[in-house]
Amino acid sequence: MAKITYIEFSGAENLLDIAPGTSVMQGAVNNSVRGIIGDCGGACSCATCHVYVDPAWLDKVGAKSATEAALLEEVCEAQSNSRLSCQIKVTEELNGLVVRLPEKQV
Repeated sequence: MAKITYIEFSGAENLLDIAPGTSVMQGAVNNSVRGIIGDCGGACSCATCHVYVDPAWLDKVGAKSATEAALLEEVCEAQSNSRLSCQIKVTEELNGLVVRLPEKQV
């Protein structure tokens, strides 16, 4: 298991144990984290799982695909650390990952 901290826009923190192989998005949806919708179920086609990855973790979560980068161009308030949480697979190396949720999703 990896401990992932999801910080809601309100500041509420959700520290969750997420199984390796699960996406960061699915971990949030499975635990009813407010602010991650995941309409497409993880198919990288809707951007309703947009998160801001803590800068200390950017190198560890892997690079964005071209499809993910294109979708992120359409989200509200995109930043350099914006990612689609459906595209981040949890590994033991991501134990301690922190993601922040935007004020609103697409």
